[in-house]
Amino acid sequence: MQILTSDQMRAAEAGLFDAGVEEWALMSRAGHGAAEWIARLAAGGPVTVLCGPGHNGGDGYVAAAALKARGLTVTVVAPISPKTDLARHAASTFDGEVVSGAQGLKGTVFVDAMFGIGLSRPLSGEHRALILDLHASHARAVALDVPSGVDADTGCVVGGKGDDVPHYALTLAFGAWKPAHFSGPALASIGAVRLVDIGVPDRGGAMRLSLPEKIAPPAFDAYKYTRGLVAVVGGAMAGASLMAARAAALAGAGYVKWLSEHDHPGHPPDLVKDDAPLADALADERIGAVLTGPGLGRDDAARERLEAAVRSGHPQVLDADALVLLTPEILSTKGAPILLTPHEGELSRLCDSFDVTGDTKRKRALALSRASGCAVLAKGADTLLAAGEEVRFFPPASRWLSVAGSGDVLAGICAARLAATDDVMQAACEAVHLHGRAARHAGAGFIATMLAEAVHPALGDML
Repeated sequence: MQILTSDQMRAAEAGLFDAGVEEWALMSRAGHGAAEWIARLAAGGPVTVLCGPGHNGGDGYVAAAALKARGLTVTVVAPISPKTDLARHAASTFDGEVVSGAQGLKGTVFVDAMFGIGLSRPLSGEHRALILDLHASHARAVALDVPSGVDADTGCVVGGKGDDVPHYALTLAFGAWKPAHFSGPALASIGAVRLVDIGVPDRGGAMRLSLPEKIAPPAFDAYKYTRGLVAVVGGAMAGASLMAARAAALAGAGYVKWLSEHDHPGHPPDLVKDDAPLADALADERIGAVLTGPGLGRDDAARERLEAAVRSGHPQVLDADALVLLTPEILSTKGAPILLTPHEGELSRLCDSFDVTGDTKRKRALALSRASGCAVLAKGADTLLAAGEEVRFFPPASRWLSVAGSGDVLAGICAARLAATDDVMQAACEAVHLHGRAARHAGAGFIATMLAEAVHPALGDML
């Protein structure tokens, strides 16, 4: 599940060439692998392949030849002649119709094999118009490696905006995933992603795709404390911390305590409330993880509660208001692993507080993780986890998660998994997948309390 930048991908291919694998063999694998997916999507209908002058275009010619051999009607659009020997050889394998423009073409599938990961400059107006015309005249669109105009390393549109790229039903990654397949402004245009294996070995890099794994059930001799005691620090707005506590309980924690000076009419009878002075409540050595932030407030009293939580030495999840209040000085007292769970606005604020920058979400999260010494779960449509030099990307989750309180639920799940596993990265990955599965159980148009309740059946799916 490695994710490689463009340079890393080229280095991986160079390693294969050094080992005796021919370039044509890789292009042939890519093109025939792509044809398998395109043929399924075309379902016998006509296909138009837009081929560029380089290796991405060569992949397109090979795919076109393979599709024609299957009996499909295939037209190649080649506004620029192949520029490399390999691309010219690929073009020679296709004996069907080749035209230079859209020229009224219509079909079932349009395949974008114009530039792929090789583009470093903005698309010309002529090429952009050609792609838009072909996209509009076909029922579905497929991109080879990345849609033309998208930077594979950042997910940004070169010289443009995310919505400058039309929507593709399918994007096929060759050899390894690229960052753009799971993160960046153009993510909405990428569509479904599938990996075409061309024989690139795992290089053991720092960027990986996190896929759902089984969550370990309680041990044979488990009891409530070994399953994980979660302490949720309450604040001025009690409802948010109560909902996070509910999510933590349903995500597998053996015991959840609500450390609050306030009460709430929605306080459930199965949630223990501890209104002792916070430092005293946090002195319990059995606590496996502390969650601070949901409903905490942003005044001096809230800051004092955050400082007490960090100073307690327990593993921490910091979310919401805690991220607004957090400073390097507060973190200087930490004695255990901490997971920060910012959304985009909170991530920006934290980067200012810790004096770090980055031109992509991934780079900002990595810089913040290094500066703070914390793991950073940067939430959003392209959620990613950064810890030191390691990055974990996630497949997109339900868009219905864009609702108030969704982050509070995720924070509660993170705390439960941290208390159970004692591993920040494992806990964060399990939490993201459990959160997404809960959204599927909750269906469409849910509110946060419904999402919290859906954590229970979602956990059952992952055991």
